[in-house]
Amino acid sequence: MAKASAANSGPGGKTGVRIVVCGEKGTGKSSLIVTAAADTFPANVPPVLPPTRLPEDFYPDRVPITIIDTPSSVEDRGKLGEELRRADAVVLTYACDRPETLDELSTFWLPELRRLEVKVPVIVVGCKLDLRDENQQVSLEQVMMPIMQQFREIETCIECSALKQIQVLESVCSGEGMSLEVPEVFYYAQKAVLHPTGPLFDQESQALKPRCVRALKRIFILCDHDRDGALSDAELNDFQVKCFNSPLQPSEIVGVKRVVQEKLREGVNERGLTLAGFLFLHALFIEKGRLETTWTVLRKFGYNNDIKLADELIPYSAFKRAPDQSVELTNEAIDFLKGIFELFDADDDNSLRPIEVEDLFSTAPECPWDEAPYKDAAEKTALGGLSLDGFLSEWALMTLLDPARSVENLIYIGYPGDPSSAIRVTRKRRIDRKKQQAERNVFQCFVFGPKKAGKSVLLNSFLGRPFSDNYTPTTDERYAVNVVDQPGGTKKTVVLREIPEEAVAKLLSNKDSLAACDIAVFVHDSSDESSWKRATELLVEVASYGEDTGFEVPCLIVAAKDDLDSFAMAIQDSTRVSQDMGIEAPIPVSSKLGDFNIIFRRIVQAAEHPHLSIPETEAGRTRKQYHRLINRSLMIVSGAAVTIVGLAAYRVYLARKNSSSS
Repeated sequence: MAKASAANSGPGGKTGVRIVVCGEKGTGKSSLIVTAAADTFPANVPPVLPPTRLPEDFYPDRVPITIIDTPSSVEDRGKLGEELRRADAVVLTYACDRPETLDELSTFWLPELRRLEVKVPVIVVGCKLDLRDENQQVSLEQVMMPIMQQFREIETCIECSALKQIQVLESVCSGEGMSLEVPEVFYYAQKAVLHPTGPLFDQESQALKPRCVRALKRIFILCDHDRDGALSDAELNDFQVKCFNSPLQPSEIVGVKRVVQEKLREGVNERGLTLAGFLFLHALFIEKGRLETTWTVLRKFGYNNDIKLADELIPYSAFKRAPDQSVELTNEAIDFLKGIFELFDADDDNSLRPIEVEDLFSTAPECPWDEAPYKDAAEKTALGGLSLDGFLSEWALMTLLDPARSVENLIYIGYPGDPSSAIRVTRKRRIDRKKQQAERNVFQCFVFGPKKAGKSVLLNSFLGRPFSDNYTPTTDERYAVNVVDQPGGTKKTVVLREIPEEAVAKLLSNKDSLAACDIAVFVHDSSDESSWKRATELLVEVASYGEDTGFEVPCLIVAAKDDLDSFAMAIQDSTRVSQDMGIEAPIPVSSKLGDFNIIFRRIVQAAEHPHLSIPETEAGRTRKQYHRLINRSLMIVSGAAVTIVGLAAYRVYLARKNSSSS
């Protein structure tokens, strides 16, 4: 069924367009609708028409249109608002012979659309052009340009006469007037929905929008088969056939390049059409009102109306996983990323500077690492760049947290294989515990602890950042990711996830919250007894929750600020807690002394052997003893039942033997 509906849909996946017509009373709304639908001016028109349907073959895009007429009275404003909220486009009318109705567009109607949060294209139509006073003739551009500059949602302006069957159009992009037929009012409304201006073109700067430029750059690179930075005549022809199913004649190719070269010399070189020329052509199409040309190209290469890859190109089924499974990049994807790193390391300094990272993602809608949780999550070089380990760490983090986004960006930067081959779903953590060995390459470590315990310092140290005495409380969860070198030359990627103290309750309100955790670390200030007590409370709380939900995790205690004197009874208390819960003693660290490396290796070792270092609470111990008692009782009962059944069978056997011998 999904395939059938896709086959019947029009550009952008639309199966129909709903256009709502509104404006002041007597401005010609109903006459406009009837004339467009019947191609004749009506003698008598009711105050409000029922919904009018234009069939799919009415316009070239073959998408049916439903036109909704609306009342103009104040008492009907509620119904009007409901219709406007359901609109795909709005046709807003005024009467050319009544200037006050034009004024009301900017004083009431357009502000009202914004108040109702109607964020769809608006087509402004001046009706009754034949009745305008000949002494008040002004150009449509002169009348509408101030309004269009104030209300950028206006796509097109048209003046027409339903009686005389004429109209004049002013495009928001082209600024050129054209004489057209009255039915084309709704063609332009439909066109504004199916081929919208907003995602492609900035009306204020009169330039392509950045996301559109980035998508067209990717398309250009995909079509530049010999990677020489220009589209040859053969490559241009292949592009034309792919997008429009018809080849270009040699004379047409010459004509295209001549148009570009006349306006932009660098748009064409001896090898063919350059990227600058390719972008210029699309800007020219849009300025001339031929948005469908650029949209056809974008959609042929898999883009949706947000100029992102359509969902059907992302293999979401490959990401299906249980709560205690995670997603990692495959060796194939990692090898590809290593090649990309080398390709974009323009200065061969073994790191990607920010400008090189931006260049790498210049074919994606935006750099995915410019915002949290990825921004500043990996170790940077002295010049703010990313080493290969830092680069791969960012990809590992994105794949762990949002595999669909990771695969999407792999496609944007040119991953050549099947997208589903770039990722793999790991084994369930419960199975890892049973097998006493984790087989994943990326470990997620939750970092708990009270305020001022040293959690953020631990993350900063993991990223190679210097210690600072300035305290800044962490209010939101934060991530740090890096590669940890293990003895023997193996490497594992560790993701530290800092959980602010006040966020623990919310985290544990989700029964699957610990499923994604490979190991939990509890940090306390070793010089502060209250910090120690709160850390142990959090340890018991998390351990209990793991026992209740079945997602038990290995735990380590970190005694931070080891350069300070420990509080009294620190050794005795820590020994007691460690022995009672069955985990190892706190690991002392000090960022000032620079001895954090041991804790990161211990994190990996504990995560690799998930059956060890799992704390046991008093309640959990009692529960296990109870289950052991029940199991032992069942075994005794089962054994007794077997004995009874055996005796009964033996008695039956003897009875039969005696009867046969007699």
